[in-house]
Amino acid sequence: MATPDDVAQLASKLFDLARSSDGTELAAYIDQGVNVDLMNQDGNTFLMLAAYSGNVAALDVLIARGADVNRLNDRGQSPLAGAIFKKEPEVVDKLIAAGADPDAGHPTAIECARMFGQEELAARLEALRGR
Repeated sequence: MATPDDVAQLASKLFDLARSSDGTELAAYIDQGVNVDLMNQDGNTFLMLAAYSGNVAALDVLIARGADVNRLNDRGQSPLAGAIFKKEPEVVDKLIAAGADPDAGHPTAIECARMFGQEELAARLEALRGR
């Protein structure tokens, strides 16, 4: 069954808002019933796209509305590992504060930190195990 054009356009707009907006308009849609964990064709949620794009404002909106900080995309990647890969320390801190699991996904956030020579961050993430 094909997705109607207007629905596809709205979904595209919402995912773009997660990447690049201040979060206000995205928050309004979520507050009116759009699923905070809606996924695109690649299994990326709004939160994953905000984290990967370094969009702290949208990330704050999504976390405040209960977005799953551990939801993996279709490639098994976590938002935390994505933020480490993109070198977004503020996003990493916010995800950790929101309870992101450093062992979720493949590679895990800990493995990702090590791959990029961020041993201090890897040690910090290891200390969070089982919290």
